[in-house]
Amino acid sequence: MMKNVLDKEDFQVVKGGITYPKGIKAAGVECGIRFNKKDLALIYSEKVADAWGTFTTNKFKAAPLVVTEKNLSLSGGKLQAVLINSGIANACTGEKGLKDAWEMAGYVSQGLKIKKEHVAVTSTGKIGEFLPLDKIKAGVEKIITCLNYARGAEAAEAILTTDTKKKEIAVCFKLGEQEVRIGGMAKGSGMIHPDMATMLGFITSDISIKGELLQEALKQVVEKTFNMISVDGDMSTNDMVLLMANGLAGNKLIDKKDADYYKFLSALQYAAEYLAKCIAKDGEGATKMIEVEVKNAVSFEEARKVAQAVINSPLVKTAIFGKDPNWGRILAAVGYSGAEFIPDKVDLYLKEKIVENGQPLNFSRQKLHQYLESSDEVKIIIDLKMGEVNATAWGCDLTYDYVKINTKYS
Repeated sequence: MMKNVLDKEDFQVVKGGITYPKGIKAAGVECGIRFNKKDLALIYSEKVADAWGTFTTNKFKAAPLVVTEKNLSLSGGKLQAVLINSGIANACTGEKGLKDAWEMAGYVSQGLKIKKEHVAVTSTGKIGEFLPLDKIKAGVEKIITCLNYARGAEAAEAILTTDTKKKEIAVCFKLGEQEVRIGGMAKGSGMIHPDMATMLGFITSDISIKGELLQEALKQVVEKTFNMISVDGDMSTNDMVLLMANGLAGNKLIDKKDADYYKFLSALQYAAEYLAKCIAKDGEGATKMIEVEVKNAVSFEEARKVAQAVINSPLVKTAIFGKDPNWGRILAAVGYSGAEFIPDKVDLYLKEKIVENGQPLNFSRQKLHQYLESSDEVKIIIDLKMGEVNATAWGCDLTYDYVKINTKYS
């Protein structure tokens, strides 16, 4: 059983990002896809890293994801570099888009003198447009000369689209006498409803761990973090989370699920959850982050159904934006979630308990209105009282600005 990562008993959060682990360099540059903005990022590990990824289940899967999945398969789960462009998604672009994605991998392979199958590529931005390969080729030549241990923040900036801020995290912990580091960056603001399966997440570590365990750890963590956020209920064609571990920390190889594995898992989940919450909080036009915690369900899947139904409800999201304590909208979403529960057992909390056993309690609507007005983070707790399993989802309110942003995106 994994410890509660929010206790942070086994790791420390520090200043930094994607380049915090040993042997990881990065950079972000302008290559001309976007006007006067950084639009090309590169992550590079000095040593070939064990790696794994999770990818969107959208059937219109973008070409770079196809290339990256293929390279992970060809290399047996090894990567050394990740190239990311923003501005154009290279999705719904057919054979030409796929060829262009392979060309991008080739530019990095040639420039860094590494195997082509050790290169991941990913893109984010407008769907249905072709990449300007001449600009990307020149950009790759430029960015390779800029790679540095201190340029992680530039890479985090270069992957943004409608985001309003960079999203970075760094944590460290001890395994014996060795310090192990994890760094991460992400982007995402609109078209956020991952099911890994436009959201991208990149996490690096210098831990030494068996590839199969790295894959299992990422899958477990993604299910409880990146797959539990939603801004607008729209799943992107380009969603991807990549995890690389190059072993340079020098710890004893983790080859089984022992205490060291769970220590890593705890720190990894904290980093991923932090990045996921940053995405939810930075939703397009958002004024508030919403956290929905579902308690005491019969299984994680049942708890997840409830949490996601509430976090995705346009009526709940608009009520929160309007500072309206309309709790009936919350219970209505719980009711259509498809989860297993008994309505007469459900308790609901919005700052305080307002519904007990499916019935409203006496509470001050004025106080709840004031809470919604003054808080930029709103927490909803739903206690099903059916079992012992919990799940939490994160999202944001739905505002006028969301509509404005998405009528002008193209």
